[in-house]
Parts: sequence; structure tokens; C-alpha cells
Amino acid sequence: MVLGTGSDVGKSLLVAGLCRAYARKGLSVAPFKAQNMSNNAAVTADGGEIGRAQALQAHAAGVPLSVHMNPVLLKPETDVDAQVVVQGRVLGRYSASAYQRLKPELRATVRDSLDRLSAQHDLVLVEGAGCAAERYLRPQDISNMGLAEAADLPAVLLGDESRGGVTAAAIGHHRLWSAEDRARVRGVIVNKFRGDPSIFAPAAADILAETGWPVLGLLRWSQAARALPEEDSLGYGRKTGAGGGFVIAVPELSRMANFDDLDPLIAEPGVDLRWVKPGQAIPGDADVVLLLGSKTTRPALEAFRAEGWDIDLRAHLRRGGRVAGLCAGYQMLGQVVRDPDGIEGAPGDTPGLGLLEIETTIAAEKRLVEVEAQDSISGTRVTGYEMHMGRTEGPGLTKPWLRLEGRDEGAVSGDGLVSGCYLHGLFASDSFRQHWLTQMGGQASGAGHRARLDQALDDFADEIAADLDLDALLALAR
Repeated sequence: MVLGTGSDVGKSLLVAGLCRAYARKGLSVAPFKAQNMSNNAAVTADGGEIGRAQALQAHAAGVPLSVHMNPVLLKPETDVDAQVVVQGRVLGRYSASAYQRLKPELRATVRDSLDRLSAQHDLVLVEGAGCAAERYLRPQDISNMGLAEAADLPAVLLGDESRGGVTAAAIGHHRLWSAEDRARVRGVIVNKFRGDPSIFAPAAADILAETGWPVLGLLRWSQAARALPEEDSLGYGRKTGAGGGFVIAVPELSRMANFDDLDPLIAEPGVDLRWVKPGQAIPGDADVVLLLGSKTTRPALEAFRAEGWDIDLRAHLRRGGRVAGLCAGYQMLGQVVRDPDGIEGAPGDTPGLGLLEIETTIAAEKRLVEVEAQDSISGTRVTGYEMHMGRTEGPGLTKPWLRLEGRDEGAVSGDGLVSGCYLHGLFASDSFRQHWLTQMGGQASGAGHRARLDQALDDFADEIAADLDLDALLALAR
């Protein structure tokens, strides 16, 4: 088990790198995270959903996605409410306090998923969640030491040296944990280290003296890891395009979901992707404005208007600019979004941006579908997945964006400047991305997205193998 001294210290990427490293040694490896909080999700082959971080880890390990890799997924809808997904299926909407009361009931489900993976693979790499030493969460814990105790897991503690305070964090965790919890920790790994490793020797000695835990390795600051998808919303604003001449502007919607849809575009050298933050105007030199998914479409629409982006968007179109929307972004482009049953909040209707002749009604049943088909409109092979709770209708559907082997998907405006669809992962399809960028007035490099991803995983695994004793680390597992 890889526990963290806090959120965003690199647990997800370390597990991904270890998945690739041990898979290359011939082991059957699977990732596992009992509870993940993220609106970045992926569809599994059996029609469920898990966090995108576990999807990347599974890809690194070379194994199919399974709902058991992330049995509890929390998808925030407000600051205090989240949709709870259990073994790939929506359980319901829970407040933070209600979820804390629910957690003990989920322990058996978490163990069931972990036991299933353990029976199928040589090695399961278990990722903790957030800070592992929060005492107030320990009684109901299902994802850190509570799980380590229940499943008798040995653990390593990961800290982020780029933030400073690794020594204090390690010693602090030791003091906050019980003697039984401390005994499960086999050592400390220091992430994002820069400089001469010998300088850290006194800190390693302090940690060992105070805790009894050796420092198992210093992971260097990784350039390869920068090419891998971010695990959650803590990181999405860091990634921008290469600064080419083709400008794609992306407004930061509230509760933004599946922002890794942008990764293939960001990697294109001719693309200048710009995040438009609240308080900023949509840039006047944008070639395309791209609206991403959001966990809550109606609040995203309200926030969009509050920023004045609806006015910016119409000015952009008057200049001949293009607009594209994915999933909730597609719904926003229509005439209205209805939520009569209060699935995503208070019941009601919210006017859309009026750029496509479509109307959407939020429904209780979530559509989770993997897609791999030939698009007869672009003439390209398309892969991706649908993940939404909306039903979209209207005359705009008679001019679809995609026609996937007989099934129409999405809509395009009469003047051809506005398009949208439900398909996530669309731009990861190399031939479609090249077609779309060319159609929009840009230029694609022709490089393969999957090949770039696999190269980054291999390079990251090489770095990990150089900085950690993988055989000694594997010997800690049982």
C-alpha cells in the first residue's frame, strides 16, 4: 500500500509507474484504490466507471479496466454533496456527513473488490487517499490505515519534497498513528527530489531515529511524469499547450469533469491551449472555444453567464471563431437543460446558450458506454466513451457531428461553427484529432497519442527503477 502525507503528493503516478515497472518484470499487476474523489472517470468494459487515475494505472499494468480497481468513487456536485458510485454503479447523492455514516457499510464491498483482484493477479498495488494520518477520519476509514488493518497490508509512506516538510510529515504521521498502525509502515519514499541526494542524508537519519522507518529511496523530479495525465482537479490548471499558433480557449467550468480529454490536444506542438479562469475574458484571438464536461450542468451554465462568457462566446462567433462542446459542454450549447427530478440539485430548468437546436433532460439512469467505431462523416476511426445522465433531443440532431457505423452522435449548427457531442476521449483518436484540427484551421503533428503515453510510462518506470530497489520493495509485499 502506498500511503501519502497529503493530497497530490504523487501517489497515483507512483502507483502507475510501479504498475509498468513490475509488469515489465513479467508479473500480473493490478492497481486498487478503495475510495477516490474525482470527477475524472473512465468507463470499464463491464459498463461501470472508475477514477481516471486507476484507468491510467491499469493501462500501465497492461490489464483491462475493472470496477473492482476503484470500488468507491465520489463525484463532487457541490462543496458538501457528492454522487457516490459503488463498484461502478451510482448508489445515490450523499452529503459529506451522510457519507461518513455510510462508509462502515462499504467496508465489505471494498474488501470484496480487493479480494477479487488479489485472486486474479500476482501483485496488487493499493493507493491510499489524501493524508493518511487524519485521526478524525480513522474510525470510519476504508481507504488508508483502516483498509491496511482490515486486509493486513504492509505500507510505504510517500512525501513530496518539492513542498518541503517531508521530515516533519513523516515524524508527524508516526506520532499520530497508533502503535499498530505504525508497525504496518515499512519505510518512507521521498518524491520530487532535486539536487544532490547526499544532502538529504541527515533528514533520512532523523526520520529513522524518530520513527524506525528507513528512507527507501529519493525519487527524482520527473520530466516523464509531466507527460502523464493529472490524477484530479488539483492539477488540471498546470497543463497548457506547447504555445503554437492555433489557440484553443477552455473556460474553467464549475465541477469540471474529464478534463483529460484535453491531453492529446495539449501535446500537439501547434496548439496553444489557454485556460480561461474566472474573472478573465475569453481571449479575442481564440480559434476555438472548447467547453468541457461538468458534473453539474445547470450550475455550470449559471457560472458561465455570471462570468460574462456567454457574451464573449457570441462575440467570438461573430468573428468567425469555432465552438465545440463535450458532454455537459454539449448540453450547455443547447436551448435548455431540464432537471425535473432534481438529480443534480434543485429541480428546475436553466436556459442554455442557444447555439444548437437541442434540449436536454437530466435523467436518473446514467449512460456508460465504450465506443469504438468508424465515423462516416470524418472518415476516421473513433474511440471513446459516453458517461452522462442526460437525454438530448431536438431538430439539431438531424445534422450530427459524428455518424458511428449507423448511429448519429451530437449536433452541428447550421453555419457549421458550433458542434458538440457526448463522446469523451474523442481527441485521443489520432486520425480524428488530425482531421478536426485541420478542419478548424490548425495543424496536427501526426504523432500517436497512445504511443506518447506508453513512452512516458516506460520512461517514468525507468526513472523509478533507477531510484528505488524494486526487488526490495516487492519483497515487502505479502
